[in-house]
Amino acid sequence: MNSSLYECLFVSISLGSAVKMRSIFIGRFQPVHKGHIHTIKQILDKDEDLIIVIGSSQYSHTPDNPFTGGERVMFLRRALMDEGIPFDRVDVIPISDIHIHPLWVAHLKSFAPHFDKAYSHNPLVSRLLKDAGIVVDETNLLDRETYSAKHIRDLIRWNDSEWESLVPEGVAELIKKHDLDKRVQEVGETTTKR
Repeated sequence: MNSSLYECLFVSISLGSAVKMRSIFIGRFQPVHKGHIHTIKQILDKDEDLIIVIGSSQYSHTPDNPFTGGERVMFLRRALMDEGIPFDRVDVIPISDIHIHPLWVAHLKSFAPHFDKAYSHNPLVSRLLKDAGIVVDETNLLDRETYSAKHIRDLIRWNDSEWESLVPEGVAELIKKHDLDKRVQEVGETTTKR
């Protein structure tokens, strides 16, 4: 083999900068809110490409999971587009629950492209990933009390328009355009108090 060709091959393999780290961010996104976008931007700012996993994708039309997996994909794509986040750096993968915790990471890996590390703000998900030998990193949360999907669903149930300021503008437009706010109100818990 030509020595200069060998040197080029060695340099391209050993530098590692040609291949970006790929991370995975797992959430239910019920709905996508500005806190999620804050986390996504932090991960991308670390020069990591990202796989966003929409967990519990099989659930919808319930108080905790009012939106379908497809609707959540639509919300994420719209939010990413509105933020100018390039789609060549992000994949969005819906994944269903299997309700067998020790097998969940293998299930995740069978649906997601290869990833180097993970992000989740859910303690159970983080523990399952760590137990499977996956590095779990952290991001700074954007005011978790305010930017909480449960809080936003409650505001929608109570017909309080404040929810619109907590989600990306395009997501609010989609929710209203498709009357999904009415679904949240209709399937909401009747025992919810203000």
